[in-house]
Amino acid sequence: MKEIDKIALLVLRDGKILSTKSIGKDKYYIPGGKRENNETDHETLIREIKEELSVDILPETIMYIGTFTAQSDGDKKGVNVKMTCYKADYIGVLEKNNEIKEIRWLSYNDLPIISEVDKIIFNFLKNENELF
Repeated sequence: MKEIDKIALLVLRDGKILSTKSIGKDKYYIPGGKRENNETDHETLIREIKEELSVDILPETIMYIGTFTAQSDGDKKGVNVKMTCYKADYIGVLEKNNEIKEIRWLSYNDLPIISEVDKIIFNFLKNENELF
């Protein structure tokens, strides 16, 4: 079984979560991405969020939330995504960058337009009364 190791930033506001859609993709994803070389989780999170959303994570505010695994969208069966999620404060203005086509605040009702691993995260956040 193959596993894709990804790090993600959970940004919640007014019962909604920040999500992104990449160029050429049809589903929305929680922002973040894959580790490069021997990066730590924090280094990956800081780099990916700067690349995708043009903001700077404040390292001292990074807080682990959980790790979630599901079948990878668009890959053959048996390829899983492991998404390690963090919350953190940031400075700057959220702006799409690099491969990001759209930034959007999603609610729990948006399950049909998100990835499989994000569905698990949305359910977790709903149970924690953070996503409506």
